[in-house]
Amino acid sequence: MEQRTLGRTGRQVGVVGLGAWQLGADWGEVDEDEALATLRAAVEAGVNFIDTADVYGDGRSERLVGRLLKEHPGLTVATKMGRQVPQEPSAYTLENFRAWNDRSRANLGVDTIDLVQLHCPPTPVYSDDAVFDALDTLVDEGRIAAYGVSVETCEEALTAIARPGVATVQIILNAFRLKPLERVLPAAREAGVGIIARVPLASGLLSGRYGRDTVFAADDHRSFNRHGEAFDVGETFSGVDYETGLEAVARLAPVVPEGMTMAQFALRWVLDQPGVSVVIPGRATRGRRRRTRPRPPWRRCRSRRTPTCGRCTTSCSGRRCITAGERQVRQGAAGGRPGAARPVPLPFAGLLEMHRGLPCAGRDMDGARDDGRLR
Repeated sequence: MEQRTLGRTGRQVGVVGLGAWQLGADWGEVDEDEALATLRAAVEAGVNFIDTADVYGDGRSERLVGRLLKEHPGLTVATKMGRQVPQEPSAYTLENFRAWNDRSRANLGVDTIDLVQLHCPPTPVYSDDAVFDALDTLVDEGRIAAYGVSVETCEEALTAIARPGVATVQIILNAFRLKPLERVLPAAREAGVGIIARVPLASGLLSGRYGRDTVFAADDHRSFNRHGEAFDVGETFSGVDYETGLEAVARLAPVVPEGMTMAQFALRWVLDQPGVSVVIPGRATRGRRRRTRPRPPWRRCRSRRTPTCGRCTTSCSGRRCITAGERQVRQGAAGGRPGAARPVPLPFAGLLEMHRGLPCAGRDMDGARDDGRLR
C-alpha cells in the first residue's frame, strides 16, 4: 500500500486506514469475534493506521484495537477524547486530559498513545491557549507521542492548523463535502499538518449498495440520527438527506471508471486531493441490514458502434454514457450537432455537476453555502 507521512507526527502510514467507530456502537450490533475478524482482515490487507475513540461503545472499540495491538505491535493507532462529558469548554483541562488518557492507555494496553485527538470539542476550545498547553504537557509526560483535533467545520480546522503543536486534523471529506478543498487542505499542506479524511463513503451511501428499500437497524445512527437527533447530522450520510444522496449517487455512477467499484472510486478521489494523508473508511457488517444493489440506469460502452453517440451500443441514461475512461455528454439540445460527443475530464467535472442543487444540512456542513445547498 502507498505510504504517506502523517503530518507532524512524522509517521509513515498507509493511505487507507480503518475507522473503528462501528466496532464500538451506533452502527448496529457487532459481536466481538466479528469485530476482531474485521481488524485482522484490515491488517492483512495492508492497513497500518487505525482510528478509534474513548466514546465508541464506552471504550469497547479501544479495547478491541488494544487486543489487535498485542498481535501487531507496529501499528499506528489514533484515538480521540472529550465526548464523554457535557460539551462545555471548561471541561477541557489538564486534570481531565490525564484522566481520559489514563483510561485510553489502559484500554489500548500501551504506555504512550501514538496520536490523541480532541473529539470535535466546542468551538471556543480551539482558541484556548491553556488547552494546547495541557496537550503539550501530555507529550512531555510521555503519555502521548502527538496530538491533533477532529473538527466539524472548516473554520475550526483552520484555527487548529495555526497551532504549532497540532500534528493532524481529522475532517469530513468526500464527494458530497467539497469545501475543505478550498482552504483547509492548502493550509494543512503549507503547515505540514496531516489530514485524516473521515466519512469518506458518506456512511456507506457512496458504496453504491443502498437503495430506497434498504433497512437499517434501530441502533444504527443511519436510522436514529438522520436529522441530528443524537449528534451532529453531518456525521450521518454527511448531512445529506438519504433520498437526495441516492439521487446523487445515481448521477455520479456514470463517471466511475471501468473496473472500479463506486466505493473504490470514492476513496481514490479523496486520496487524489493534495494534502490528504490517510482516509479512514469503516467496515460494514453483514446481517445488520438488508443490502440492495439497484441496477444502474446506464451501461458501459463496448467496442461496437451505433449512431446513438458514435461510440455506444446503447443510448444509456438520457445524456450520459461511458467509454474509454472518459465521460461523454451527448449534446443535441445542449448545442452542437445531434449525436456529437465531447469528453469531460474525470473526476472533478462529474462531481461538480452532481452537486448542483443538492440540499444538505449540518453544522457548517464543511460543504454548504449560506443557502443550504452543497457546493
